[in-house]
Amino acid sequence: MSSTPPATTPLDVPALREQHRQAKAAVLREIEALGGRAGGIRPLLRRLARVTDGTLRTLWRCLAMPPRLALLAVGGYGRGELFPHSDIDVLVLLPDDAGADEHAAVERFVGTCWDMGLEIGSSARTQQQCLDEAAADITVQTALLEGRWLAGSRAPAQALLRAVRAAIDPLAFCRAKHFEMQQRHQRYENTPYALEPNCKESPGGLRDLHVILWVARAAGLGHSWQALARSGLATAREARQLRANEALLALVRARLHILAGRREDRLVFDLQSALANAFGIEPELPPEPGREHRARRARRASERLMRRYYWAAKAVTQLNQILLLNIRERLEHSNRHPAQSRPINARFAERDGMLDVVHDDLYWREPHAILETFLLYQQTPGIKGLSARTLRALYNARPVMNAAFRRDPVNRRTFMQILQQPQGITHAFRLMNQTSVLGRYLWPFRNAVGQMQHDLFHVYTVDQHILMVLRNMRRFFMPEHAHEYPFCSQLAAGWDKPWLLYLAALFHDIGKGRGGDHSVLGARDVMTFARQHGMARDDAELVRFLVAEHLTMSHVAQRQDTTDPEVIRAFAVRVGDERRLTGLYLLTVADIRGTSPKVWNGWKAKLLEDLYRTTLRVLGGGAPDPHAEVEARKREALAQLALHALPHQAHAALWARLDVGYFMRHSADEIAWHTRHLSRALAQHGDSAAPPTVVRARLSSAGEGLQVMVYTADQPDLFARICGYFDRAGFSILDAKIHTTADGCALDTFQVATDTMPEHYRELVTLVESGLPRALRPDTPLPEPTRARASRRMRSFPVVPRVTLQPDERGQRWLLSVSAGDRKGLLYRIARVFAQHRVQLQLAKITTLGERVEDTFVISGAALHVVREQAQLTHDLMHVLDDESASAVA
Repeated sequence: MSSTPPATTPLDVPALREQHRQAKAAVLREIEALGGRAGGIRPLLRRLARVTDGTLRTLWRCLAMPPRLALLAVGGYGRGELFPHSDIDVLVLLPDDAGADEHAAVERFVGTCWDMGLEIGSSARTQQQCLDEAAADITVQTALLEGRWLAGSRAPAQALLRAVRAAIDPLAFCRAKHFEMQQRHQRYENTPYALEPNCKESPGGLRDLHVILWVARAAGLGHSWQALARSGLATAREARQLRANEALLALVRARLHILAGRREDRLVFDLQSALANAFGIEPELPPEPGREHRARRARRASERLMRRYYWAAKAVTQLNQILLLNIRERLEHSNRHPAQSRPINARFAERDGMLDVVHDDLYWREPHAILETFLLYQQTPGIKGLSARTLRALYNARPVMNAAFRRDPVNRRTFMQILQQPQGITHAFRLMNQTSVLGRYLWPFRNAVGQMQHDLFHVYTVDQHILMVLRNMRRFFMPEHAHEYPFCSQLAAGWDKPWLLYLAALFHDIGKGRGGDHSVLGARDVMTFARQHGMARDDAELVRFLVAEHLTMSHVAQRQDTTDPEVIRAFAVRVGDERRLTGLYLLTVADIRGTSPKVWNGWKAKLLEDLYRTTLRVLGGGAPDPHAEVEARKREALAQLALHALPHQAHAALWARLDVGYFMRHSADEIAWHTRHLSRALAQHGDSAAPPTVVRARLSSAGEGLQVMVYTADQPDLFARICGYFDRAGFSILDAKIHTTADGCALDTFQVATDTMPEHYRELVTLVESGLPRALRPDTPLPEPTRARASRRMRSFPVVPRVTLQPDERGQRWLLSVSAGDRKGLLYRIARVFAQHRVQLQLAKITTLGERVEDTFVISGAALHVVREQAQLTHDLMHVLDDESASAVA
């Protein structure tokens, strides 16, 4: 029998829509009035669900839905809570013999819902179809598990919900949801500390809390935090923590929906400041003058909000592990004998492959056992994690890890043992961070936890970045990862104390967020650590050097002319010896790799490796000898040319036009490549007055992108024309080597990249070799630069443009440095300014750090010797950069 009467009033869709809108708006106003008080959010989310319940029931009644049908709320809506712009998931339950009229009624109901502005996700199935779908899809089973009757025939709806629960195998369901959670975490890099986390789906988000309740409900252990505490799966304190963190995450999600005016679960940069303002969070005041020992920079309101979020997400991650392990252990051992426990020592045992404390209060009675946990985790074969009992004991023992704990000599020895173990380094330190042990023992690290990095290339918080760099460093010493970075692995194989490099990785960015130069602060911190932990003086000094100079090698490789012997000599003096050079190289590669998947590329790898090898020769006593180096490269180039059967002395005509600078800036492979193509062109051209234009491209030896050679008559706007072509063709310029021959021709080599590489490189080679020569014709005007919208990250973190111009030591060439937010067409705009001022370009170092560029140009020209012209050049460049910056903010 139907439990709803037939329609007695006509359906007025506009009136009902307005009634629903007003009722919903009233609840949203109350949510906004909460500010940052998360405790009141749950009743308001339930009220939103009840408002929607009433609207759907009214629609069902007014549409006189057939009496055999039933309407159920499922999924998140089935829980009886609804976020402002979440989907309204409903199921229309059909009888087995549903007729055409009943199917038509369902379509009419769904269509009217959409006319009402209700964003519903609907399905219409019979009971058997629901059970079949649930058996085949864990997501459908989960949605039905939370189902509740809304309208229509109540008895079939209740029968379906009973059948769904009866069909669930609790242990299989638990395992499936755990696997599903692992897959979801992988999509979010297995970290709650992304700079734009998803408050619902990321690790530590609301979905992790839902998983606990789903599994508990399926096992008949309750569907609330209080019920889990009553069943012994959670302590009263954990239940309070779960409620508080769930409320905070729910308030964050609800306010994101309201601010965005749509379903938005990501804490995107665009909304973080507005959300902090909605929470009533004020910026942190700067530290008092003269209080250097407590110095730190003032934090933005958005940073304080995100730090609050990260601490909540971290707690959720810990509690999720504890409760899911507890539930799983109870399910696995409910119908069979308890798991066998194998003693490890008087304090710990191995239980089902997990490290288990013997007593719940072990850490309170014996604080030394806290760090011993992670040492045993590394040393004990077969241990794959920490048991729920151990995780809970660590979670509750945080007050024990105080200043006395950090000063304890036993703990200091244990920490050094953890650092020096031959295996388990990465996993142990991640576990220590997840359980809050790392930040409580290594006190400077605590400040890095949840610390945002307001730049355009880091995608992790400081602590997560540090652990990524540690992971990268560790992989250099693992044979199974030797294929990833063979040269790094080769160098690591000859390094005698890997733990020194791990320590440098831990401290290299530990000073961020405290004001001042983080390299200096980190070097000071690591020296304090070395003194407290009894490190040998030489070891301590090496680590101090690596932390203090961890940015130097990338700066030299990417922003200075490394073909200049003086640059290499100065860098070699700064490094001092081969051991420091090797350590700095390994740390630099690990650091760049740990910033963002987009920052590292094969070209950066080549620049760093070339700098390492060149500096190593200098440190070995081989002072830079340009003449000897040039002759060596010529001999190697001739050996390569011999393989291509060029006529005798075919290279002579070209090489006579080239000076020492050319041979110093190009490798033997590049010299041979240029010579092979240009000697033929010059021979065919003869003594004609106009030189030929030759463009050749090939797959780069760096493994990414194309290398493009351009040979043509020099002209003031040549660099601008080349940049304009690459801009329009969708290429990014990574590097440019500019050379002018003795007879006034340009011989330029570009390293370019595009998203379509490398599988289509043959087509791209043809495209460049045919299209670029046409763009170089001097009788055509320079095209207007293309414009593109700034990315969200650039709008949130606009880069203040900077231009510096300095002469070299001889006063013959000038070093121009440009820093700005990266935009499509930016390099072309800069090149147009060069052409306007008739500036000759000698070298270009194009460095892209995420969405920020740090470009360095070596330039020359008569105008640069006039102060007024220098000022005009920098003014015009700043005008270009300011235009780009303004459009980024707009």
